[in-house]
Amino acid sequence: MARSRVCTLAIRSCRPLFTSDRLNFRALEGQESVGHLQDPTSKFLIIDGQHRLAALRFYLAEHPDEAKSIDVPCVIFDGRSEDFAAEMFVIINSTPTRINKSHLVDLYERVSWADPDRRFAARLVDSLYSESDSPLRYRVNRLGGRSQKDKWILQAELFNELYRWVRADWKKIKQASNSYREAEKYYDVARDFLKAAHKAWGDTWANDAYMTTKPVTIKAMIRVCADLAREDADPADGRQKRWEQRLSVWADQQKAFKVEGFYERFPAKGEVERVARIHRDLAKIAGIEVRSTAKAEK
Repeated sequence: MARSRVCTLAIRSCRPLFTSDRLNFRALEGQESVGHLQDPTSKFLIIDGQHRLAALRFYLAEHPDEAKSIDVPCVIFDGRSEDFAAEMFVIINSTPTRINKSHLVDLYERVSWADPDRRFAARLVDSLYSESDSPLRYRVNRLGGRSQKDKWILQAELFNELYRWVRADWKKIKQASNSYREAEKYYDVARDFLKAAHKAWGDTWANDAYMTTKPVTIKAMIRVCADLAREDADPADGRQKRWEQRLSVWADQQKAFKVEGFYERFPAKGEVERVARIHRDLAKIAGIEVRSTAKAEK
């Protein structure tokens, strides 16, 4: 009985499938809605419910005789793109209990209803993760977990900070004729800042004995980056060198960012307050004006 219930749950609703092929339908004589549907040139891709169908496949491998009595209802979308499939997946699963925030960040660029500022920020996250000259390359945990030691920050956490920056600058950003080129400019700014920060922190960078590349500090530094960019992003030529000099005073703070005693040195009611405090402290040390204390604490 238990096995039967599992099997029933696996096929209790239609499974949405899609293919990029345009399929022909040949109705049976005297029937308009019953007939033969052309097979696609390659296998259908499953939009949602892959785990149920995988479980059903393994179950039927053990009980092949039951396959004859099991039908799986499907809704087939033909002539569709992968972007359509991604959008359908998000629509089906976009509730807080069904899809991880980090996965949503991956999909923002591919769904038509996502706000343009969110798509822009998601593009920055992807560049910081994947570009060969990014100090955060492969250091962003895109799977929503922290089990791997070499990951420094969750994708959703990084997205939130970049989105905060993008949202504050959005009036200027949306005036750009080419949003992709504008995103490249913002990436270049973030890259130059993080390289300058890396030089300032020296051996404490990527050092487990220090909090320099822990989420709380990375989030604070992204805020400092946004503040510095507003006053000294241009000219781009020589920017990294200028910022290396500007941030060089952080080298004197290395001891303060040791893991041991860190939370006593930066007391706060929680992570949000601690990020805001480190943001203000680092900006003040480098002589960088925080755009708005009220906004920085949000």
